[in-house]
Amino acid sequence: MLSRLISHNDLIPLTPSNLTRFHSRTPPNISLTDYLRRIVKYTSVEKSCLLILLIYIDRVCELHPHFTVSSLTVHRFLITAVTVSSKALCDSYCTNSHYAKVGGISTQEINALELEFLSLIDWHLASTGPILQQYYANLVEQHPCYERSLSDHHLVQRHNAPISSNKKRRRSSAEEQLQQQASILSEDDVDDVDDDEDEDDGEDSQQNPEGDSRKNSLDISIKIEEEMTKKHFDTLLNDETIPYIA
Repeated sequence: MLSRLISHNDLIPLTPSNLTRFHSRTPPNISLTDYLRRIVKYTSVEKSCLLILLIYIDRVCELHPHFTVSSLTVHRFLITAVTVSSKALCDSYCTNSHYAKVGGISTQEINALELEFLSLIDWHLASTGPILQQYYANLVEQHPCYERSLSDHHLVQRHNAPISSNKKRRRSSAEEQLQQQASILSEDDVDDVDDDEDEDDGEDSQQNPEGDSRKNSLDISIKIEEEMTKKHFDTLLNDETIPYIA
């Protein structure tokens, strides 16, 4: 979808009145797809932050009709939008210097772009769940591989279909069995059953080594996952691992 938008906006003549901080002299050598993959790889950005970028584009273009997302502005716009959305939606995020190196620009430039972006969008960074869900549904429907498995007519029929007689019979038979069991059991029998269950629980706790081994293996897997997560973020904080954009 972004590629189609860029192809359309590149046809619009560029005038001095349309120039912004996000414009570059020439289109960067890295493609839009590779640039997004680079951002996702080196910033561990949340999916919601990527989805809300579409909302940011609509808001900025609605408030400023002269602004266009083209091949000259999309790269700076995306890295700035990811920086802002991560701060607005996530509990933890990277520093501006880290986002700048991932985006291939200087820290001073990302700071200036962040202020410019907040001014363009009028500091309106949050969004509701239904709006995000609507944007996600529209994004999926525009994918060339998307196909509806059922028509709307079939969905309505399936939703309004009455409950089958077999389900009613199963439910009524289950209720009858419960009523019969409740009438048969007396108070003394219930007390005896409770005592037996307490004894069984005590024996199970003493003679159930499999449960303890499962618990230990679960604790070990949790510790391993925590260590892998910590190692991943330590790698992200190491700026030397980020390749340079020519």
